[in-house]
Amino acid sequence: MAAAVSMRDVARLAGVSVSTVSNVVNKPAGVDPALAARVKDAIDKLGFVRNDAARQLRTGRSETLGLVVLNLSNPFFADMATGVEDAAKAAGYSVLLATSSASADGESGALDLFERHRVDGVLVASAGDVLDRLDRLRQRGIPAVLIDSVDDRGVFSSVSADDVTGGRLAAAHLIDTGRTRLLFVGGTRERAQMRDRLAGCREAVGAASGVTLDVLWGGNLTAELGLSIGAELAGRPAADRPDAVFAANDMLALGLIQGLVTGGLRVPDDIAVIGYDDIVFAAAAGVPLSSVRQPSRDMGERAAAALIEQLQNPHGYRPVAVSFEPSLVVRGSSAPRAGRAGRAGRAGRAGRAGRAGRAGRAGRAGRAGRAGRAGHAGQAGEPGQDAPAHV
Repeated sequence: MAAAVSMRDVARLAGVSVSTVSNVVNKPAGVDPALAARVKDAIDKLGFVRNDAARQLRTGRSETLGLVVLNLSNPFFADMATGVEDAAKAAGYSVLLATSSASADGESGALDLFERHRVDGVLVASAGDVLDRLDRLRQRGIPAVLIDSVDDRGVFSSVSADDVTGGRLAAAHLIDTGRTRLLFVGGTRERAQMRDRLAGCREAVGAASGVTLDVLWGGNLTAELGLSIGAELAGRPAADRPDAVFAANDMLALGLIQGLVTGGLRVPDDIAVIGYDDIVFAAAAGVPLSSVRQPSRDMGERAAAALIEQLQNPHGYRPVAVSFEPSLVVRGSSAPRAGRAGRAGRAGRAGRAGRAGRAGRAGRAGRAGRAGRAGHAGQAGEPGQDAPAHV
C-alpha cells in the first residue's frame, strides 16, 4: 500500500516551505495568488488530502457544526438545513446532520453522536425539552443554538418564527372567508410551537362572533396522519364536521386534503384547509394549499451565523433571540364560499383588532406566557375538548 501524501511531499514538489502549503490549504486568502497556484498544482499532481483528524488533535477544533432536525421528509427542515450549510460553508465550517425522528431518544442519540465527533457547536430543532442536555454540552465546551424554539431562560441563542401571530393569521383568514366551525389539528402539547399556533388561533376565534373551535392532537405531523384524519372527517355527517381545518404543518394538510377528497368531499367547498410552513409542495398540490409561510432557509442561516459568532467570540458573546414574522399565503384550498365573501370584512376587522397588543412579540422571551393564553381563549363557543386523533 502506498504511503499517504504529506504536506512535506507537496512542499518539495512546489519548491516552498511546509508552512506555505499549510496556509494554502487552511487560509488561502493570505497567500500570494501565483504561489498558491503552484502549491495547488502540486496538490493535484500528488493527490494530497488534508488529514482533518490530525489537524483536530493539533488545534482542538473540528471546524464542524452538528445539526439535528426532526426529519428530512418535511421540506421545511430540508430548507432549514440548506440555510445552515450555506452559512457554515461561507465561514469555513462543515455540517454533520442527524434526524431525531421527532423523538426525545432520537434527539439524545444525535447529540451523543455529535459529542463523540467533537463538533465545535450544535444547532437543534428540538423534538421536546432539550435544555438540560444542552446545558451539559455547554459545560463541556460545546455551545448550542435553538432553531424553531426559544430558551425562556436566555441561556442559549434562538432563532424562531412568531407562531402566535402565525396561528392568528391562519384562523383569521378562515373566518374571513365565512367559515364558522374551525378545527385545529396539532402535533403534541409538549412542543411549544404547537401551543403557540393554537394560542394564536384561539385569539382570532375569540375576536369573532358565532365561531367555534375544536382541537385535535395527532402526534407526529405527517401526510399519513393527515390522510387518516381526512378520511375520518369525510365519514362524519355534515352537521358534525368542521367547515375549515387549520393543520399545524403543510405535510399534515396535504394528507388531510387527500383524505377529504378521497372520501367524497370538495376542498374548499365542503371544508377549507390551511397549513403551516409553506413548503415547496404547497403551491404544486392538486388543490393548491393555503399556508402560513416561515422563512425556513433564512432561519437556518441566521442560527448558524449566531453559533459561529459565539465560537469566534466566546467571551464577549451574548445570547440573542431572533424572531421572524410569518406571513399568510392564500391559495385555492381556502377560497371563500360563493356568496359568503361579505363576512371577510367583518371577521378580518375583528381578528385584527388586537394587533396593538402584539408589540412585545419581537423578543419572544415570553413564549411560555403566550402559550398560557390557550386556557382563556376558547370563549367563542369552543366546547373545550382536546380530543385524541381518531385514526
